[in-house]
Amino acid sequence: MRVFRSLFALLVGAQVGYSFVPERQLTTATRSIVALMLATAGAEAVHARGARRGASLLLVAGGTGFAVELTGVATGRPFGHYHYSGKLGPRVAGVPLLAAAAWAMMSRPAWTVAGLIDRRPLARVPLAAGALTAWDVFLDPRMVREGYWSWPGGGRYEGVPASNFIGWLGTAMVIFGVWAALERAESDSEVASHDDGALALYAWTWIGETVANVAVWRRPRIAAAGGTAMGMFAVPALARRLAGGDRRSR
Repeated sequence: MRVFRSLFALLVGAQVGYSFVPERQLTTATRSIVALMLATAGAEAVHARGARRGASLLLVAGGTGFAVELTGVATGRPFGHYHYSGKLGPRVAGVPLLAAAAWAMMSRPAWTVAGLIDRRPLARVPLAAGALTAWDVFLDPRMVREGYWSWPGGGRYEGVPASNFIGWLGTAMVIFGVWAALERAESDSEVASHDDGALALYAWTWIGETVANVAVWRRPRIAAAGGTAMGMFAVPALARRLAGGDRRSR
C-alpha cells in the first residue's frame, strides 16, 4: 500500500501542477501524467489483487480497449470516425500505444465503485461500464481540445459524437464481463478496505476534473456534464463505503 500511496501523492501533485506547465511542455506533461496514472493504478491493483491477478485484470482491460481502438480507427466502429495525432507517441496502425493505458488505469476504480453499489455480476458489469464511460465525459473533450485526437465529423458535445460514448460503454461491458467471469473463480474473502485505493482514485479524478474544468480551464459545461456523470457512481459508492455497508467489494 505504501507504493500506491506514494504514487498517488505524486499523481495528485502532477495533476494540480499541470495548469502551470508552459504550453510548449504540455505534450510531455500529458504523456508523463498518463504513465504516472497507469503506474498508480497498477500499484493499487497489485496491492488489492496480488501481482499475477492484478496485472492480468489490467492487461485484459488495456488489451481489449486497444484492440477495439484499432478497429475503431480503421472502420469507424464502434466509436465513430476519428483520428489520433502523433502527440501521444508511438502508434500501431494509427493507434498510440498509450491508448491502452486509458482503458487500464481507470478500470479497477470503475469496477470498485460499481461493486460498492451492487456486487451482483448482472448489475455490477453494466454499472462498472457506466462508471468508466462517465470518466470519458471529462477525458474526450479535453484531449480533442488539445489536439491528441479529432473527430472529422464533429459532435454535439464539445465536438465529440454520441457514438463515442456508446462505443466506450459497449467496450467496457466486454471488459467487465471478462472480469466478472474471472472473479467467479476466486474466493469471496477480500474486504472493502483492500479497494480503498481504487475508490480514492475514482473520487479524486471526479473531484479534480470537476474543479479543474470550472476554475482552470473555464469549461463549465464539461464540469457539469462530467461531474454529474461520475458523481452518479462516486457519490453512492462513497456513501456505502463510509456507512460500512457491504464490506466486500472485490
